Amino acid sequence: MDSLELVRKSCEAVAKQAVHVHINYERIAGYAERLIPHLASEPTLDPLYHYVGHGADTVAFILTLDAINFGSGYFPHLHKRPGMSGYFTIASALTDLFNNHGPLSASQLREIPPDDCAGIFDQDMADPVTAELMNLFSRALSDLGSYLIYRFHGSFVELVAAADHSVTRLVDILTIMPLFNDVAKYRGMNVPFYKRAQITASDLALAFDEQGPGEFHDLNKLTIFADNMVPHVLRVDGILSYNEDLLASIEQGDLIAAGSEEEVEIRACAVHAVELIVGAIASSKKTVTSQQLDNTLWNKGQNPEYKALKRHRTRTPYY
Repeated sequence: MDSLELVRKSCEAVAKQAVHVHINYERIAGYAERLIPHLASEPTLDPLYHYVGHGADTVAFILTLDAINFGSGYFPHLHKRPGMSGYFTIASALTDLFNNHGPLSASQLREIPPDDCAGIFDQDMADPVTAELMNLFSRALSDLGSYLIYRFHGSFVELVAAADHSVTRLVDILTIMPLFNDVAKYRGMNVPFYKRAQITASDLALAFDEQGPGEFHDLNKLTIFADNMVPHVLRVDGILSYNEDLLASIEQGDLIAAGSEEEVEIRACAVHAVELIVGAIASSKKTVTSQQLDNTLWNKGQNPEYKALKRHRTRTPYY
């Protein structure tokens, strides 16, 4: 069983014994049918926010961005650019850095301190929550720089080439780094999600139109990128149900502890529910991947009716 098959099997196992989150199985078929007309077109990386079209430097950008593509639990404290979410604030700031100064080398990443991260992303280290996130950014970027130097001669391109056009192998390569190794413990079982490692493969495919560094022969193996948006959309749409205590905590704005049963069940049930939706759509003679459904559901989550309701917040380096 490869790493992404293990994600699917583990999430299914969690869903079958979950007590805080429930999949409304009887609604899957109807929901799948209603989703078909709204399946998002192939996503793109907007050059306004992403440093694309620059060959090897774009590879460096994607790996650098996805090394720090987390922090949703911290984002209420993040100083955001006007009209931008936390993610687009970070992505556009990094794009500005690349446009003005080029990529950060592996050696620069290895040595980058939290204060420099705060400077790049225009954040206030006086806020302890923001400072915690900048410390995590520093650690994640330092891990990436060190890994590139010790395993890949400091080359971003060499790291991607080592995957030999396989998303599964790229996930295995990236999850050697601790902050990419997105595995939770649940009732004595290891439950991998590998959200950021998977989205790195997806972003490379988008940035290079599935050519060169973005060509992967097994792209359809990607699961959803389990964070706090897709589960939120599935809950609002009635596919997931949360028990009263969990829902009350979320609506009150309480943090859901990283690695708690509640948090693991939210993510795992979302992964498994989307796998069931993929299967239901396939029975209608339509072809869709979990990656495409992730994009469709994430886009739905940007609509006002979803934004108006609170989604779970967890302070974690995994999403």
